[in-house]
Amino acid sequence: MKVSRRTLLVGTGAAAGLAVAWSLWPRSEPASLAATDEALALGPGVLIGRDGRLTVAVPQVETGQGIWTGLAQIAADELGAAWETVGVAPARSGSRWDNDLAGEQGWLAGARPWPGAPDPGLLRITAGATSIRALERPMRQAAAAARTLLIAEAASRWGVRAAECDTGGGFVRHEGKSLPFAALVEGAAARSLPGGDIPLRETPGELAGKPLSRLDAQPKAEGRLRFAGDVRLPGLLHASVRGAGRGSVSLDSPPPSGIRFESGTGWVAALADDWWSADRALAAARVRVLGPAGGDDAAVASALDLALAGDDYQQLHVLGDIEEVFAGVRPLAATYTAAAQLHADLEPPGATARLNDGLLELWAATQAPEVARRAGAEAAGVPLAQTLLYPMPVGGQGGAALEAGMVPVAAALARRTGRPVQVTASRTEQVRGGAVRSPLKARLFARPMPDGSIAGWRMRLAGGDGTAHAFARLLRTGSGGPRPSALAPLPYGIPNVALEFAPADLPLRLGYHRGELHPAVTFFTESFLDELARIGGRDPLSQRMTLLAANPRLARCLVRATALGGWDGGGPGSQMGLCAFSGYGSHIAVVGQAQVGTGGEVQVSRLVAAVDCGRVVNPALVKAEVEGGMLAAIAQATAAAPSFRHARVLGPLEPLLPTLAAAPEILVEVLASDAAPGGASGLGSAAAPAAVGNALAAATGRRLRSLPFDPMS
Repeated sequence: MKVSRRTLLVGTGAAAGLAVAWSLWPRSEPASLAATDEALALGPGVLIGRDGRLTVAVPQVETGQGIWTGLAQIAADELGAAWETVGVAPARSGSRWDNDLAGEQGWLAGARPWPGAPDPGLLRITAGATSIRALERPMRQAAAAARTLLIAEAASRWGVRAAECDTGGGFVRHEGKSLPFAALVEGAAARSLPGGDIPLRETPGELAGKPLSRLDAQPKAEGRLRFAGDVRLPGLLHASVRGAGRGSVSLDSPPPSGIRFESGTGWVAALADDWWSADRALAAARVRVLGPAGGDDAAVASALDLALAGDDYQQLHVLGDIEEVFAGVRPLAATYTAAAQLHADLEPPGATARLNDGLLELWAATQAPEVARRAGAEAAGVPLAQTLLYPMPVGGQGGAALEAGMVPVAAALARRTGRPVQVTASRTEQVRGGAVRSPLKARLFARPMPDGSIAGWRMRLAGGDGTAHAFARLLRTGSGGPRPSALAPLPYGIPNVALEFAPADLPLRLGYHRGELHPAVTFFTESFLDELARIGGRDPLSQRMTLLAANPRLARCLVRATALGGWDGGGPGSQMGLCAFSGYGSHIAVVGQAQVGTGGEVQVSRLVAAVDCGRVVNPALVKAEVEGGMLAAIAQATAAAPSFRHARVLGPLEPLLPTLAAAPEILVEVLASDAAPGGASGLGSAAAPAAVGNALAAATGRRLRSLPFDPMS
């Protein structure tokens, strides 16, 4: 791979074009794409070459979720471009694209990560199924600016009013006349945007809602899409690293010939001309990693029990008066647990740094590129203005790339060695030293009524909010307390509800994971609701529908999923189970079919989902998101629980991913909706475990109240 200072380009878009800053961006800020003498750009982040090809600057990071395609499709539809002319490039370092939902989710509250850092609401964050919701309108505004200039140029040539013209298929059109963008772009570049807000399309264009092909599909299939580990630079050194997690790390051995040892706060590294030699040297060295005292399985279980039994808790969601409704009665109760969850990303953490003539260049797979850029600049002792970060595609949606801990290590090593350095963690280090989704334990109480309603519901959850911990480390806020969004409100019409979070003093390094706490918490709530239905002698579907009068979108998903899945009532021996979930502004219902094999293993044969995520940009992307999320969640739910010592993972070291032959049949239907777009990346992972757990209860007559499932326990 030849790496220059040009940003990565995917698709057929031009590598240069015309960029016009306008009121959405401060005029002193750089454009999101760099123009050259050979091309022109229209709008902040929209580049149109002289040949008519379109390049869209995408601020979000591609993790396999298809966001490069989704955001480019939004811009291309607003502009009226032809899809075959569209390409994408990551927005430049320093370009200010907001993820407003980051603030609403409580990720960035009160954070100022570095002195003089910009408002943290301007940080680029790809996480929490927020990308489409946060950036649909800014992407449309950027494309609308370009469309306005193109139409103005065409209208001037024709001598007609601009309001009478429109765009589509890469042309400006007016009453049978048309001009291609390529013929207009130079003239459009010389024009100024009108004052005030740029009008957006009143109705969707030709590309909206179409299952268009992914821009990164062909490069991936042909092996041309480059990831962080593919970067090669002249004079490159390779480094293998060990991290301390929540403890300390030290190295007492002298380096062998041709190897260089380096260390920093919380890490040690070996450097060589090839990564294998560096990793073997580090494996043979006396590396001592010490975690917090008692960082083992017994300590984790004890911490959860103490938190659940104590009085130190926060009420994250309260409705009605739960104390009054429980007064004088003994509510039904159950206890559920979920073990810590490991990241299962295929790509190991890594980053590359080059420091040359005061310019620091960074190549990294990071979901927070602006924060990683600042961390790299600080580690190398370089001004932020002299630091460029090229956000590479991420090889996995598990969430491990949020913190980008390898970036400051690579930057520090590049400064010390005077050579470009690529840092890559081994697979073993990736698993043992990675941040885990918090283990959880919950006590649930409910008062069901004879008519099928539920008068009161209480859940007290003990554990940690890994997302809050990850952002506390990322932004140096020093606080990892639970956020209100850590627990989604119940989607059901229950008049008295208390959802409580009891922070546990866990001796583990907690972090952000796809779906956050929702897969475990939804397993708790949907399994308990299933228990209530069976105790009351009701069909689990009827029980849920009774409670969904105020949530017609989720009810519609349930009706459709059960029709597609051939719901048989979920009676004893049926092997079918249900789950319904509302979150990320979206809704999903899943019918799972599962049983326990003769060897005691869980066998999942079928998953059927109906999804309402509002106005859909690209239904193919939504289906892929939900399918992938369900597969990943089921793999985690049926694998062995991780074990710990000194706050590091002992095993298993390899995630148990299903083979194609063992993967269940999956059917996902995306329902049409006029509601605002919702998120999709966490839906499948949130809903699948509970559907399978309820199916196992129907098939075996035994309720499994722990994740991962262990029918032999």
